[in-house]
Amino acid sequence: MIRIALTGSIGMGKSTVAAMFERAGVPVFDADAVVRQLQGAGGGLVEKIAELFPGCVRCGTLDRECLAQIVLADPAKLAALEQLVHPAVRAAREQFIADHADAAALVFEIPLLLETGGQAEFDKVVVVSAPPDVQRGRVLRRTGMTVAKLDAILARQMPDAEKRARADFVVDTGADLSTTESQVGDILACLGIPGGR
Repeated sequence: MIRIALTGSIGMGKSTVAAMFERAGVPVFDADAVVRQLQGAGGGLVEKIAELFPGCVRCGTLDRECLAQIVLADPAKLAALEQLVHPAVRAAREQFIADHADAAALVFEIPLLLETGGQAEFDKVVVVSAPPDVQRGRVLRRTGMTVAKLDAILARQMPDAEKRARADFVVDTGADLSTTESQVGDILACLGIPGGR
């Protein structure tokens, strides 16, 4: 089994590329989706987050915007949140691997892979990238996003050029979708996974 890490900065098109791998038959683990589930209604981390961040959980529901404002402004609080979230995500990832033990390859969509030094756990690293103006345009169209919030997020992410330099493969999402999908197909072919199986 080839373990492929898929990463890239905010707004680069990771989810779009992950869906392309999935359509090619490669199972995809989405770390962000797991976090949303753990932090969602009835999620396994809601009570623990309520203890760490009073006021961010009301009636059993996490106010993600409240939490984001706190952790983006305070590196120590961000680290405390990560110490809570990362072990839970790791457990979910191990279960995903066990559930797909017969797959030729697995893709793990992990936004902060390189920032957290997690790349050593994978066979290949794919970085999704787009020109800065395309990235900013995509992110600033998101509901609730502001220039200040985007700048705060980018400040804690490794620069795109450095991510590209550390990648085994780079997928450029700045062009049309068919070009991007062709790049995904090329990666699978290079790894000897025609059609993803």
